[in-house]
This record gives sequence, structure tokens and C-alpha cells, in this order.
Amino acid sequence: MNPFEFHNERKLVADFMKRLYDRQLTTASGGNLSLRIDDEKFCITPSGIDKGNLTADLIAVVKFDGINLTPDLPLSIETEMHRQILLVRPDVHAVVHAHPIYASAYSTVQPNILDSKLTAEAYSVLGEVTNVPYQLMGSKDLAQAVAKEIVTHQVILMENHGAIAVGKTMIHAFDCMELLERAAMMAYIAKDLPGSHPLTKAMQAEIDAM
Repeated sequence: MNPFEFHNERKLVADFMKRLYDRQLTTASGGNLSLRIDDEKFCITPSGIDKGNLTADLIAVVKFDGINLTPDLPLSIETEMHRQILLVRPDVHAVVHAHPIYASAYSTVQPNILDSKLTAEAYSVLGEVTNVPYQLMGSKDLAQAVAKEIVTHQVILMENHGAIAVGKTMIHAFDCMELLERAAMMAYIAKDLPGSHPLTKAMQAEIDAM
């Protein structure tokens, strides 16, 4: 494949991976981003390369049938999960998987207790947050479990692992991940604040009707 092919899409993924790392939403070795190129292929961050220093030429391109069009680049171990998410959600163009500290802490709790209804913004953007039961990272079982839940969710926690956010654009998916972490931080702080309360059902209905 021409190294300059799909440069804009690959650069976008590299830039947002660095942004994710700079915002301390993941580590140098953790997390992965993907972006739909068209109906036949998508690009995704590689495995084993510093996530804080990626460039467009280091972003892999994969066909939806699983063929790596950039065989010199090692694919992320979560490539199958990204592939299945993009297949079951044709409206989604970007997938962000990260390990934000507070949200990942809530991923260790079953059943899920992360309340996204503490603020109107979090509820309107994220909706309900669910926690997918533990599956080995990089496994087909994890990919299938996440794909099943992402059909009806914007963000997902993976038990004892991390978080997934999807969006119509890369900034949309990134914003969902960042907002999920803020919601987790607020939930952790608010649990000890006297009088803290979530949106009422009536408030939620107003937002749903927008």
C-alpha cells in the first residue's frame, strides 16, 4: 500500500491518540483508536508503539474481512473488537478504547454503579453506562460481548479493563470518552456530598425529548 494513502484519516487517528495520552486517559502502551475509512476498510493504532508519539505512517489500515493492508505494522490486539463494533454500528465512524483512571475504577464494580445522570450534559451525551462482564483482553469473546452491547450504548465499561466510546466523528468519540471520565470523577466525589442527587425522571424525559 502507498505509505501516503489515506494520510488524512491516519493522521487524525495519530493526533487523537496523542491527545488521549496527553489528557492522561491512557498509557504509552494502552488503549487504541480506530476510524472508518469507507465501507471496506478502517485504520487503527498499532501494537507495541509508544501511543504518545504516533505519526500517520504508523497507523495500520485493515479491511473489514480482516486483511492487514499494512503488514509491516503490528495490529492492535483489540483490532477484532474495533472491527465488530464498526460492523454492527454503521452510523459509527470512530471508536476510542482507553483506560481512564476513574472510569476504569468503576469498571471493577459489578453490577455497574456509575451514574451518568448526575449532570444534564453527561446524560444527554452518554446516556446509560453499562458494564460488560469480564473477558480476556484481545479475545474474540470480548469483541463479541462489546459488539452486542454497543448496539444500544454510546459508551461501555469493560469489567476490570477499561472503557469504550463510539462516535459519528473522532472528536465525538473522544468527547464521549473524556466526558465519561468526568462523569466517573463526579460520581466518586458526589457520593459523599450531602444532598447530592441525580436528575429526576421528569428531567431525564425533558432531555430525551430534545
